[in-house]
Amino acid sequence: MAWTLLVLAGLLEVGWAIGLKYTQGFTRPLPTLLTVLSMVASMGLLGLAARTLPIGTAYGVWVGIGAVGAAVLGVVLFGEALTPARVVFLLLMVVAIIGLKVTSGH
Repeated sequence: MAWTLLVLAGLLEVGWAIGLKYTQGFTRPLPTLLTVLSMVASMGLLGLAARTLPIGTAYGVWVGIGAVGAAVLGVVLFGEALTPARVVFLLLMVVAIIGLKVTSGH
């Protein structure tokens, strides 16, 4: 259950990271509200997952999911550059996330 909560927390982190772009500096009320709600829910779920999982593992996976998701959606939604080097490093982050899961003992 903790891993499910952690993955949901990571996906919500992607949501609020992308949401920051749409708030336009927190000047747009609806995107701002949705972004803040996503932040709160993401951190809340991370906190619940960290009750069971080691904090280093939980935080690392949470940040990794958020970083990879935000980078991929940045390419898809905002036309950010996708260079071969960027692909390699994103894949390395995915490998690190999987490695943390496999070695966590939970």
